[in-house]
Amino acid sequence: MPQLTGERCVACRRDSPPVTDEELEELRPQIPEWELVEEDGIRKLDRVFRFGDFQQALDFTKAVGDLAEEEGHHPRLVTEWGRVSVTWWTHKIRNLHRNDFLMAAKSDQLHSQLSQAQVK
Repeated sequence: MPQLTGERCVACRRDSPPVTDEELEELRPQIPEWELVEEDGIRKLDRVFRFGDFQQALDFTKAVGDLAEEEGHHPRLVTEWGRVSVTWWTHKIRNLHRNDFLMAAKSDQLHSQLSQAQVK
C-alpha cells in the first residue's frame, strides 16, 4: 500500500469520481485519528489537533494553510486556544476524493513535525 504522504494532489474537476467504498477501506487505516463525518449530505474528514497554547495552534494553522496553497486543495480550519479543527473534503464534487486522504495524512505529518520541533 503506497504511503499517502508521498503523493501530490491531482487537480479535481466536477466530474472527478469520489472515493469508492473499497478505496475508503484502503485509505482509512492510513489516517486512523480522522473521523469520517457527514454534513449536509457531504462526506468529510475531520480531526481536532491539540496544542499547549494559542501560538502553537496558530503555527500549525499557518503550516496547513501553506501546504493547502502549495497543493491547491483547501480545508476548513478553525483555530482556537490550544486546538485546531481541520476538515477536508472536495468542494467541487461535494464528497471525498483521494486528495482529501492525502491532505489528512500530510496534516498529520505536519503536526508530528511541529510537535517534535516544539519539544526541542
